[in-house]
Amino acid sequence: MTAPTTAPLTGLRVLDLATLFAGPMAATLLGDFGAEVVKIEHPTKPDPSRGHGPSKDGVGLWWKMLGRNKRTMTLDLSKPGGRATLLRLAETADVVIENFRPGTLEKWDLGWPELSAVNPRLVLARVTGFGQFGPYAHRPGFGTLAEAMSGFAAITGEPDAPPTLPPFGLADSIAGLTTAYAVMTALAARGHTGEGQVVDMALIEPILAALGPQPLWFDQLGHVQPRTGNRSPNNAPRGIYRTADGTWVAVSTSAQSVAERVMHLVGRPELIDEPWFASGADRARHADVLDEAVGGWITARTRTDVLAAFEKAEAAVAPVQDVRDVMADPQYQALDTITTVDDPELGPLRMQNVLFRLSATPGAIRWAGRPHGADTDEILTELGLTPDDVTALRAEGAL
Repeated sequence: MTAPTTAPLTGLRVLDLATLFAGPMAATLLGDFGAEVVKIEHPTKPDPSRGHGPSKDGVGLWWKMLGRNKRTMTLDLSKPGGRATLLRLAETADVVIENFRPGTLEKWDLGWPELSAVNPRLVLARVTGFGQFGPYAHRPGFGTLAEAMSGFAAITGEPDAPPTLPPFGLADSIAGLTTAYAVMTALAARGHTGEGQVVDMALIEPILAALGPQPLWFDQLGHVQPRTGNRSPNNAPRGIYRTADGTWVAVSTSAQSVAERVMHLVGRPELIDEPWFASGADRARHADVLDEAVGGWITARTRTDVLAAFEKAEAAVAPVQDVRDVMADPQYQALDTITTVDDPELGPLRMQNVLFRLSATPGAIRWAGRPHGADTDEILTELGLTPDDVTALRAEGAL
């Protein structure tokens, strides 16, 4: 189980101590491009992501994706033998990713002073709900709380309906992407200084950055963005429209030229001459008129006809797809966005491919998520432990 020599992160060793989604996702992203990722789980309490969502033959499917390209071992860090073993592993590693509540590693004498003492070049990424300090630092934190606290839920949904949370791990996903970027930034700094450092990643921060200039608007103008449903305050027509065959399409007119093409397409070119049509914000203030024009045209046609007409007019449109459509979509097929991975437990699996394509040093899914602790003995043997050492750790309950 070795990465191809062309992978850009070949030679990088990552210890994934995190659970659930943000921290483990960061480790997955690094593993996709060749890093050797060692997933370390508690001997009797494996990563809960193994049990999240549907399973097949008792095997969690989410884990198959989140655990891909990772070797798996067990270790109880609260045991003396577990602590000593982690320090030995840390000596060989470039990155440690953890998401315990602040103070937990310190309670086990595995904080930054201890880890950096055995490996000054180590990067320690600490992913928590609220960060390592501040009045909320010791609260339990999950993505749902970040989605609420950041302002995302407050602007999501219809104006006369309650705030809406996403039905998936949005904050965790954004934090996972950001943590991978933060780790690579710290590693780049190590190339200059020769020393590692701590990454402090709070779930509540990356999602706030993704929401755009809301704090700036409020600071300078006192403006609080309201819920607008599928409409945008910055342009119109923009939204989801129902077709004659009961499906839906999304239309965007962020560019003035596209907005004009849409009006010609739907047979309402006279609207282009209205004084308010010249800017996106002014068009948004007349969204009722524009939605009636676009929606009325779309609702009289099938989705196939709508998509074909918009494409011919060089106007921006996309079908509203569920996962069944995604799996069959020709653009996703061309990009190999959903790729097939052979798995010894479940056979061929189809899942999202690596996030981007590199022309010279591409990433790859080398294997799907492995069983709990599958590589424990092999990893410890590589570390120099003898069979007697491993037996003693098991007797202690550290494995």
